[in-house]
Amino acid sequence: MTNKDYTEMMKDMWNALPVDTSAMDGVYKSSAALSEKLSAVALEAAGKSTEISTHWTQATLAKINDVSKAKDEPADYAKAMSDFASAAAEVAAENMAAFAEIAKKVQMETVELMVSAGKDMGQDAGAAMQKAADDMTAAAKPAAPAKKATRAK
Repeated sequence: MTNKDYTEMMKDMWNALPVDTSAMDGVYKSSAALSEKLSAVALEAAGKSTEISTHWTQATLAKINDVSKAKDEPADYAKAMSDFASAAAEVAAENMAAFAEIAKKVQMETVELMVSAGKDMGQDAGAAMQKAADDMTAAAKPAAPAKKATRAK
């Protein structure tokens, strides 16, 4: 058997199989939609995180400005440092809580999207498998009587 004969045989075999790629279109579209939604969740979280970081930095710089000012008494420097440390701890706690809320929201939205996508993809896969089975059955029916007729001879 030559390479050309083998190529023709393979081509004929694949052409004989009913393959409907339209079922895969739905899977790709669902996957692209899921990616778009997950990207939106991530970008929103990044934006909010940036806002928190910016606010935190501005608050810290404002407090450092107070610390860096010249004082009349040496004890005032200690008080300024103590006030700064206290304020920094308070701002850190507030901002960490805000970051935790963002993370919690991202987690909840991601789980919701994944559950929804799992259901959609399961339905798409089920429909694709049913269509493939129907196509294979339809393709096999014409071949079945031909085999019976051959056996009868």
